[in-house]
Amino acid sequence: MIQFNSYDGDQTVECPSGTIKRRTRTRKPPRSVALHIYTAQPSISIYVYTYVLVLAAPKPKTKNLIPLLLREKEKEKEKLMAPIAVGASLPEGSLQWFDESDQLQSVSVHALAKAKKVVLVGVPGAFTPTCSMQHVPGFIQSAEELKAKGVDEILVISVNDPFVMKAWAKTYSENKHVKFLADGSGKYTEALGLELDLSAKGLGSRSRRYAILADDLIVKVANIEEGGAFTISGAEEILKAL
Repeated sequence: MIQFNSYDGDQTVECPSGTIKRRTRTRKPPRSVALHIYTAQPSISIYVYTYVLVLAAPKPKTKNLIPLLLREKEKEKEKLMAPIAVGASLPEGSLQWFDESDQLQSVSVHALAKAKKVVLVGVPGAFTPTCSMQHVPGFIQSAEELKAKGVDEILVISVNDPFVMKAWAKTYSENKHVKFLADGSGKYTEALGLELDLSAKGLGSRSRRYAILADDLIVKVANIEEGGAFTISGAEEILKAL
């Protein structure tokens, strides 16, 4: 007879050489099985041989949460990086500029835009051809008309340091209403979701070209160009929307 002792219950099986008995009792893992082997011949003294098998307890089936958490993190990142759109609120942030007294100031975007109608003009870089000869001059020339239609502030924003923006602003002697603001680290541009990778041209991370009209911090118009193109972000498009 072969007898099995384990922790799961009792079971007996007939076989040609004798009887196999499986004894099991309910018990939490780890499990062990003891095989007690007896001869089935009555004329031979009973000989006992014990063999113990230790079975590893099965690991509980749990979902691997790491890929799930990574996917959620990626979704949050994509959401943060999504370009700002109509109906969204302008994010808070600090930009730098030289005021009328030629003093370097750090200014809050919300301080400039709260309870006001403002136009944010984003450009890939100071002194670049399209920005210098077309995009920015259009807003300087249309500033009076924009003011007449209720615009309180016209803010040109570029990922450049404030000294570069100051020098650039001085090239427009006719400018009376447009502020040139520096987003030196690019953090505000990132908050808008409007970064432009110009590493291939040796310029690093810059800003996409855009013109945003916001009223009391809420975006009413978001004319955002693909890359550095100049098709929908001009002053005339904002005038049409007012």
